Amino acid sequence: MAEATFDVVVIGAGPAGYVCAIRCAQLGLRTACVDQRINNAGEPAPGGTCLNVGCIPSKALLDSSLHVEQLHQEFTKHGIFVDTVELDIPQMMERKDRIIAELTDGIGTLFKANGVTAIHGYGRLLPELRIEVTPVTGSHTPNIIDSRHVVIATGAEPMALPGLPFDGEHIIDSSAALSLLKVPEALGIIGAGVVGLELGSVWRRLGAKVTILEATKTLLPAADPQIAREAQRQFKKQNLNIHLDCRVTSATVKNNGCEVIYLQGEQEQKLTVDKLIVAIGRQPHTDGLLDPATGLTLDSHGFIEVDENCLTGEHNVWAIGDSVHGPMLAHKASEEGVAVAERIATGQGHIDRDVIPWIIYTDPEIAWVGLTELDLKQAQQPYSIGLFPFAATGRAKAQGKTEGFVKILSDNATDQILGIHMIGSHISELIGEAVLAMKSRITATDLSKTIHAHPTLSEAIHEAALSAHGRAIHITNR
Repeated sequence: MAEATFDVVVIGAGPAGYVCAIRCAQLGLRTACVDQRINNAGEPAPGGTCLNVGCIPSKALLDSSLHVEQLHQEFTKHGIFVDTVELDIPQMMERKDRIIAELTDGIGTLFKANGVTAIHGYGRLLPELRIEVTPVTGSHTPNIIDSRHVVIATGAEPMALPGLPFDGEHIIDSSAALSLLKVPEALGIIGAGVVGLELGSVWRRLGAKVTILEATKTLLPAADPQIAREAQRQFKKQNLNIHLDCRVTSATVKNNGCEVIYLQGEQEQKLTVDKLIVAIGRQPHTDGLLDPATGLTLDSHGFIEVDENCLTGEHNVWAIGDSVHGPMLAHKASEEGVAVAERIATGQGHIDRDVIPWIIYTDPEIAWVGLTELDLKQAQQPYSIGLFPFAATGRAKAQGKTEGFVKILSDNATDQILGIHMIGSHISELIGEAVLAMKSRITATDLSKTIHAHPTLSEAIHEAALSAHGRAIHITNR
């Protein structure tokens, strides 16, 4: 394409980039979005990791695999009997791919509706707010475009263990783990974080014997300790084998499988699996993104250094999402995209990083926002606990999903809510209320005086708020 001038060029069309581009266009800025991802048909596939090989496909497979487990373990309790259950994994994957295609097409439609110019190619930042774009297909001849502002939103990619490269067949990353066409008999996963637990849940439900090796001595150290302990108890009941305090020393492909040697504490152990998924985290996708002459600074982990407003040290160059430090969460990335778009257009934009929710879509689900009990103990801040089990709610009983509880932490002096933590069925749909409560700076008493519909799972939030003051109705108060 010929050289063009834009008000804003966004590099990357993931949850940070495409949202930022759309908001910029809504605010009257001439906007382009450069993205390199292609799908299996060789067509542009906006949406980044989240939509293509992350959040959306994993949730599609979690949903499919949950149906399988319900057929085997829960339907008979409802008086529903099925003689045989057959799995068609390729069809399951086709469903997942169809959902992805519909959503990527939807982003293209949103770009057109809002007047965003979509440019398919590899974007590289040059000095003086110029962007080199190399087409993904065709001549691969670079073109140069220029802009008043540049927003870098190139996302992140899976990390490999040092000395243990992905081979795409036996040692695979989280993206490849979402496209397996056969259930492995034995599956190993390195990493018991969000990705490891969700992928482990998918393939365990479908019939694999899953073993997860985790380096930390406790499960989910970022979560509230009481929530983490309950999660570990539930996963053990499900035969999701999680080994903590493990350090992998080698993995060797042999006999059409993989032999993993690891230290658990000081004792050497061996694990033989058909597939090994490495899910130890993600790293920013910034390699080759910046011309050295731009003067932009990357830290030792590859993150772009920015200030509190996501502005880099270079004039009118911004960076958002997984390219910068902070939780690698799609919703955090999107909000940064909106905030930066509004700062460019109006000089003002805001994101409250103290109330970013976390969700793990296992069964039971795990979600939280705000401070944990450990955070408060370490800060020596006096607090109250309100706790209510789902087993005491009528809706959970009717659904036969009574695992877990809601936990509310509030300040002893002001009664302000400091953190809300949940583990249970469908609590990913409840955490929004918790975020709103904390964003609004309401007290546990305010929440306890808010009428919740009956029968609903959300009543557990109401009762947990009552419990913070020893007033819960449907349990014996401490």
